[in-house]
Amino acid sequence: MRRIIWAGPMGVKRRFWGIAACLIIGAAATSAVNRSEAVEAALRAYTEGEYPKAVQILQAASAADPQNSEIYLLLSKSYYEMQDFERASASAEKAVAIDPKNSLNHEWLGRASGEKADRAGWFAAISLAKKARKEFATAVELDERNFSAMQALIEFDCSAPGMVGGGEDKAAQEIERIAALDAAEGHYARGNCRRQKKDYAAADAEFTKALESNPTSANLVYDIGDYAMKHDQPDRLIVVAKLGEKLNPRDPRGSFYRAVAAILRGEALPEAENAIRGYISNAPRRNTYPSPAMGHFWLGRLRERQNDLQQATNEYEAALKLEPKNRYANEALKRAKKH
Repeated sequence: MRRIIWAGPMGVKRRFWGIAACLIIGAAATSAVNRSEAVEAALRAYTEGEYPKAVQILQAASAADPQNSEIYLLLSKSYYEMQDFERASASAEKAVAIDPKNSLNHEWLGRASGEKADRAGWFAAISLAKKARKEFATAVELDERNFSAMQALIEFDCSAPGMVGGGEDKAAQEIERIAALDAAEGHYARGNCRRQKKDYAAADAEFTKALESNPTSANLVYDIGDYAMKHDQPDRLIVVAKLGEKLNPRDPRGSFYRAVAAILRGEALPEAENAIRGYISNAPRRNTYPSPAMGHFWLGRLRERQNDLQQATNEYEAALKLEPKNRYANEALKRAKKH
């Protein structure tokens, strides 16, 4: 580090203070580097699905740097994945307070508020739902190319009643807006809105157009994969896997959806089983990823393909142990026990 030495009759004293100032600056720079390293370490833990570890790192980092909104945003996302939506909301509130012009801060406050609304009593749910919409709208106002926030806003308006600010008329305008910016996002938004209304024929058509419109978001592609998986559409799952793997080769959802397609087709079942078991063991847990319970559900479907109903039953029961309200596993278990 370059030192500045002052000249003049009090040169010695000034030189001392110059050195002291440099030491202080150096300590501050080192502290900043350490904070940056802490955020990077937390991000690695988050990416690997080690959310409690990420929270521990970020809590220490926030104590050292309480005005860093990036720390609180990642804290919010980590709590969100842990399904601790109260703390996810509180962390996002802090991120917004520190940096109110950051679109992502508002988006994640909206997401946490929406999850809280789903679990709240009727009166509190109304207030929280309104807050979620307000935050999504603010996120879009701050950055119209924050497509995940705009999709969240559209989904809200398409599915929520007018008493909390929703409405299909609003969603229709927002869909036109996003479609003008990105064709794939527009088709996906229309398809997702139709999916909310259980108009699956229209949803199918729009999702096909979305996949044909050069999407740039792996999450968009794989959400269509989730739809295809739940509607037993192996051909679409293959298209999803190819596009998703091209956009993000490290995302484990591609191999999972390929395995599901193989099970639906009755092809390469040993390879499909290995892929799904590997996914259950190694894939990070994400709210947007197929859950381990869905992995066991598909292993049950595989066993049914092989006419091994006892093992199919075991897999469905394993799925329900992880997710007691998983309707796919519940229905499959009833079916398996009838035979």
